Amino acid sequence: MTDKTAPAKAGQRKDFVLVPGNPAPDGAEIVWFEGSAGRSLRACMAPALTYNNPRGTVIVCPGRTEFIEKYFEVARELQAMGFAVVIIDWPGQGLSDRLLDDTKKGHIDRFETFMGALAKGLEKLDDRLPRPYVSLAHSMGGAIALATIAQGLVKVEAAAFCAPMWGLKSKFLGMSYLVWAMRVTGRSDNYAQQPGPAETFETNIVTHDKHRWQVQRDLCDAAPELELGPVTWGWLGASLDIVSTFGKAKALNAVNIPVFIASAGEEKLVDNASHAAVCARLPDCEHVTVEGALHEILMETDERRAEFWEGFQRLLQRAGI
Repeated sequence: MTDKTAPAKAGQRKDFVLVPGNPAPDGAEIVWFEGSAGRSLRACMAPALTYNNPRGTVIVCPGRTEFIEKYFEVARELQAMGFAVVIIDWPGQGLSDRLLDDTKKGHIDRFETFMGALAKGLEKLDDRLPRPYVSLAHSMGGAIALATIAQGLVKVEAAAFCAPMWGLKSKFLGMSYLVWAMRVTGRSDNYAQQPGPAETFETNIVTHDKHRWQVQRDLCDAAPELELGPVTWGWLGASLDIVSTFGKAKALNAVNIPVFIASAGEEKLVDNASHAAVCARLPDCEHVTVEGALHEILMETDERRAEFWEGFQRLLQRAGI
């Protein structure tokens, strides 16, 4: 097994990765903390600009392959609303310690590793973060956030979800037996899909906005260690495990806060039907579909992003924040 058990300092940067056109949020800083197995994990803390009367803290939970710097624009927008912001580089992503010797593999052993990282990062920053807490989670981050809230590991007063990964497309569900076989035969850290040609804007399936797509490419060009490749069988198995929990009786009973869910009208990666199914089981939930949007709604064109932010504002009103 090639899972790392000690922090790997090589290649880590204590500062932000900066590229033109993507400035860091005002006053933002990097905070390092220790995750499971002694791994070094990276978080960003950006203070509320209304120092005397902060509105609260928004906890940004990125999706797979994503990292802190990709959410600088989102963080600046949240600061303009009066919030402090926290963004986590998940174990195995961004500049947090990678889990395998091949650092490009998108791997995780189980989602509890992600969930523990979120809880520990917030605990590390607890005395610096104004209440109330609001969760804002995208894609894989949506699975992490929902499970963490449902299990009481983190308490938030409201939660927004952007194209959350609460169900996978049917092609992945049909691979359950193969995933099981790869795990029990010790091949969890093998690629489930081999790396292919580099993505271009024309071949991407996550956004119609070329500038926001280019920001991620520029960041990875500036710091190649940010980049992440296809998933392993271990990641796929862990994802199937976590999404299966959301359909279980009473699994979401503790999620009694206001919730906002935005689905992408042109979704190519996650199962939108799972969004309606989860929303139907929550006592205070609004679910909208952003028509014409691909998976990364917050990295989409201005008008599609505006639909998400309008729903986010409605969420804050319902929560009294």
